[in-house]
Amino acid sequence: MLPIPSATARFVADLLAGHRLQVGTRSGRRALDTWDQAVLFLRWLHDATRIAQLAVDNHIGRSTAYRYVHETLAVLADQAPAVHSALTAASMAGYTHINLDGTVIRTDRCSIAGPTRRVDLWWSGKHKAHGGNIQVMTAPDGWPIWVSPVRPGREHDTTCARAADGLLQAVQTWNTAGRHVLADLGYEALDDQFVIPAKKPTGGQLTINERARNALHHALRGIGERGNALLKNFKALRRVSLSPSSIGPIVAAALVILHHIHDRTT
Repeated sequence: MLPIPSATARFVADLLAGHRLQVGTRSGRRALDTWDQAVLFLRWLHDATRIAQLAVDNHIGRSTAYRYVHETLAVLADQAPAVHSALTAASMAGYTHINLDGTVIRTDRCSIAGPTRRVDLWWSGKHKAHGGNIQVMTAPDGWPIWVSPVRPGREHDTTCARAADGLLQAVQTWNTAGRHVLADLGYEALDDQFVIPAKKPTGGQLTINERARNALHHALRGIGERGNALLKNFKALRRVSLSPSSIGPIVAAALVILHHIHDRTT
């Protein structure tokens, strides 16, 4: 039994039905109907049920099960909000600040040459594991409202933020209205756009005012960590066994499902 409302499964099934109509799938040509495909996908996303088990349970081939998972990922990821839409909704909600944080989704795939000799492209030195970097934007209470495409785990949060199409432009527009984006020291190079804590100088100490400012900053931004935890409640995101490039669509699909379950986007 999945702890997911049947209305959410129906929502996924309706999206799949629209996709099949769009691509011209003929009646009776699929091994599973859209409802069964939706349930198969939700079992994989929420419980990380093995593809081999899903194939056996649905009396289909393993390759067919993989194809259904990837197809549903693509359909759901297309429903994820763009960064400008997310910030527009946040503005309409009256938020004075939002949070931005990077998280590394682990993967067991590797052996992709990176720019550094003998270091894999997806290897995160900080986490000592292979993974993909995802930027997560959250409301003041930590509710996730936007996620970025995946970047290799070796990349710094600043690099990933710069690579996210439209993110910095949207943030600049957000800031001009007197609002703020709170981030940690991982975005130190973007301190002209994000509000980050004061960094302790080498061999020195922070002033009383800097310590007080940091305490307030941590109290507000720390809630943003909730967004990463909510997304990782979907067990498929705790360790991705598909290609690392699939991490982005998986996170986007998880965001869409989370929004639908709780009937909240902002």
